[in-house]
Amino acid sequence: MICPFCGHNQDSVVESRFNNNANILRRRRQCLSCHRRFTTYEKIETPSLWIIKRDGSRQIFDKHKIKAGLLKACNKRPVKIDDIDGLIDKVEQELLRKNQSEISSKQIGGAILRRLRHLDEVAYIRFASVYLDFDNINDFDQLINKLDKSHNG
Repeated sequence: MICPFCGHNQDSVVESRFNNNANILRRRRQCLSCHRRFTTYEKIETPSLWIIKRDGSRQIFDKHKIKAGLLKACNKRPVKIDDIDGLIDKVEQELLRKNQSEISSKQIGGAILRRLRHLDEVAYIRFASVYLDFDNINDFDQLINKLDKSHNG
């Protein structure tokens, strides 16, 4: 590791911490030349996942795109950003465990909806309305009735 202060390329690791949620290793290092401390992060590089869209096109799995959709669904809802990030990480881990390089957008949407339903039901309905391509008020009504039955049944 190159010291950001003096450019020396030898250091010692003073402390290491692992963040299980994000699979990130944080290391505090000390330069052996100038003795200043700095922090580095190591992250496991995950294999590439390709998404097969409804129209048959393919694109690379993009956590940022999913997060943007979830942020819209959770707008003005009492949902923490950390909960959204955790949901996305769990979905990604689920997809990677399938050991497939190509996943349908339907599988991804389903995985998101299963988790989002428990996080916030209003956000769940908002996300579902876009993901399931609702055409009219009856689609909303059916989904709300389904939610209501799961609460009362």
